Formats: sequence, C-alpha cells, structure tokens
Amino acid sequence: MKILGIESSCDETAAAVVEDGRHIISNVVATQIPFHEEFRGVVPEIASRKHAEWILPVVQQALAEAHLSMDDIDGIAATNKPGLMGSLLVGLTFGKTLAWSLNKPFIAVNHMLGHLYAAHLSEDIAYPYLGLLVSGGHCIICRVENFDDITVLGTTVDDAPGEAFDKVAKFYGFGYPGGVIIDKLAQQGDPAAARFPVPSLHKGEHRYDVSYSGLKTAVINQIDQFWNPDFPKTPENISAAFQDTAVKILLSRLLRAAEDTGLTTVVAGGGVAANSLLRAKLAEHSELRCIFPPLKLCTDNGAMIAGVGYQYLKRGDRSPYDITASARIPQFKRGLKNR
Repeated sequence: MKILGIESSCDETAAAVVEDGRHIISNVVATQIPFHEEFRGVVPEIASRKHAEWILPVVQQALAEAHLSMDDIDGIAATNKPGLMGSLLVGLTFGKTLAWSLNKPFIAVNHMLGHLYAAHLSEDIAYPYLGLLVSGGHCIICRVENFDDITVLGTTVDDAPGEAFDKVAKFYGFGYPGGVIIDKLAQQGDPAAARFPVPSLHKGEHRYDVSYSGLKTAVINQIDQFWNPDFPKTPENISAAFQDTAVKILLSRLLRAAEDTGLTTVVAGGGVAANSLLRAKLAEHSELRCIFPPLKLCTDNGAMIAGVGYQYLKRGDRSPYDITASARIPQFKRGLKNR
C-alpha cells in the first residue's frame, strides 16, 4: 500500500510517498527558513501563503521522485493538528480535495503521532515503549501502547524546550533557527561557564513534568547571577551552559519515568530530538535502548504522516471530508489515553 503523506503544520511544506508504513520511496521538504530568518521566528501569515504557493509543486515533486502517478497511490494522509491554523488548512484542504477528486481513501493525522512514528520508518520497534516528544511547541513524556494509543505521563508546565532555545538565541542575536545554532555553538563552549537553576517539580502529578520558563529567564535576564567569572561570556559558553541545563531538566524526568514504568526502550521524536547533547547523554544510559529517528526525520516531514496514515488505512479507518484543522490538541493531558 503506497500512501501520499502531506505535512504543513508550521513552516515546512512537505510531501512523501511511503510504502507499507516503512519504506520511504520519496520525501520532499521545502523549508521557509529564509523567509522567516529576518524576523527570528515563524510569521504565520507568511507561512500560510508560502504553503499555498508551494503545496502543488512539492506534491508533484514527491510523486516524480517516486516515479509514480496518482493512479499508483492507494491513500492520502494529511496533518490536521496541532500547528498554525492557516498552515494546517492549506495541506489538509489540498489532501482532502485530492482524495475526493480521485476517489482515494483519506485520513487526517495528528502531527505529534507522526513524530512518534518517525523512528519506525528506519527501525523495527516493539510496543510498549516510553515516548519522548520534544519540539518548539511541545514536550511530552508518554507511555506508547500503539501508533495511536499513548498515555501522557508528563509535559511542560510552561515553555517547550525548543521554544526556550529559540528565545535565548533570539535575545542574544545568535541567529535562526535557534536550536540548531545553539547546538553548534555549544560544541565549542564550556557548560561550566554558568550554573543555571533546575526546577524542582518532583511531587504528585508533576512528577514527570518539565519547566523551561525559569531557565529562559535566568539566561536572558539574570545571567550575571549564575555566571562563573573565570569564563568569558561568549556565545559559545552561553550556549553550552544553557544547553547543558536544558538537557539535564529533560533527562531527569525521562529517567524517572523509565524507572517507575520499568520500560527500557525510549523512542524520541520532534525537532529537539536532533540535539547532539541530548543524543549523547541518553546514549550513556546502557540500561536503556534509546532510539532516535534519522536527523532528516526529526523535523517536520511528510514521511511520518504517510507512515501513520498507512496504519490507520490498513485498519480500515477513514476521515470524513468535513474534518477540519485544530491549532491545539487539548486532549493531550496528563494521564489520559489518546487514541
């Protein structure tokens, strides 16, 4: 079964063809970074206009690189939540219209389930496992029973980790996108240059939650209070100290969840899953099997959407044509199963 997957939740216009939920035949991503760089962040209006301009040629390119026509496609999947509303509507509407016009099965896909599934495109992974979703908009630690059945154990009580990376980079003028640039700068810096505070969320229902607003505030507004005077205040040292603390916060909660659940497989997804320090620190824990998607599948892409779409369509699920987009996913709350 060959599925065309369409992703347009933020600032990448993406389309891919995936066969039987595993084999990536083509995977095309058109990034809008040059158009948002001067604003040091994604501008929703620009993003949605670029999606409208690029969606057709990107889909055509995905088909061309797969050496297929729409007659060869068995189903169409498109992201419908969460993300920027205008951006989501472009890909979702295009996918629904294409499916309707060609009488193809259509399924709407939760973007977060796509990120969790990304690692399955390159490796055979058995359920259940501990999922770690980290990006600019989300941070979720969850128990994963199936591709569409997760139980949220912890999340962020304020900022997502990727959001903190972007805001620190924007404040200091490091460049855009912030997460990638801080990761590169940090490799030339020393994390001992500062000792930033780590939040103490460790009781009751917040046992697996993370918080990044305090760290962000400390790095931006109170850096002198935590800085080691023996180190020069360079972009490299600021990045290294900040990134080191950000990863410590995340790992402390993830390792606690692994210990409490007894799950020994951890599957990561999302843009921050590409962070080199996070990967290195998790690799130090030999008691865990830590699985990351290839770097090109950490950021938004159509292959992960096609992979999830295949699982739904194989099961016989279909989405009605009146399904719409949703900027948020309020059902992703602690302790609730998400099917």
